Order: sequence, then C-alpha cells, then structure tokens
Amino acid sequence: MTLLIAIGVLAAGTFAFRFAGPLLQSRIQISPRVQTVMATSAAVLLAAVVATQAVTEGHDFAGFARPVGVAVGGLLAWRNAPFLLVVVSAAAVTALLRLAGVP
Repeated sequence: MTLLIAIGVLAAGTFAFRFAGPLLQSRIQISPRVQTVMATSAAVLLAAVVATQAVTEGHDFAGFARPVGVAVGGLLAWRNAPFLLVVVSAAAVTALLRLAGVP
C-alpha cells in the first residue's frame, strides 16, 4: 500500500510540474543562457545514464560486447539513421560479438 501511495504522490507531482510549465511561462522570464544550460544538462544526463547502463551490469563490468553495440547504435543515431535500424544494428553487433566469444 505504501508503494501505491508513493507512486501516486510522484505521479501527482509530475503532473503538477507539467501543468505549471505552460501556466507560468508567461510570468517567469528565463534567460537564454539558462535555457541553453537546461537543454544541455538534459542531454548530459541522458548520456550519463546510457554510458552507465552500457558499461556496467550490476556492480561489475558488462564486458566489451555491450559498449561496442551501444557505440554502433550511437554512431548510427548521430548519422540520423532510422530508429529501428539503430536498435537492430546495436543488438546485432552485440549478439555477434558475444557469439564470437567476446564477453
């Protein structure tokens, strides 16, 4: 029951933030520098999560196959490849490397 209450509180807080954004946009002026920093920080946070998940499995090193697969996917995404191609290529490279015996 406590878990459901926590989920409900987080959902309500998220909804409140999403609802308050458009309402307060005309009242609060954010400088272009702060807007740039916020956009950059979101990208950095996403990159940190991807890097952490690509390199670790639990508390241990995940091996070399997964980071190479993620790097291939990142390269294809950077080159504006279709999303399906990015995901399938990353998975295929990882699977082929593991099939070849690379941990």
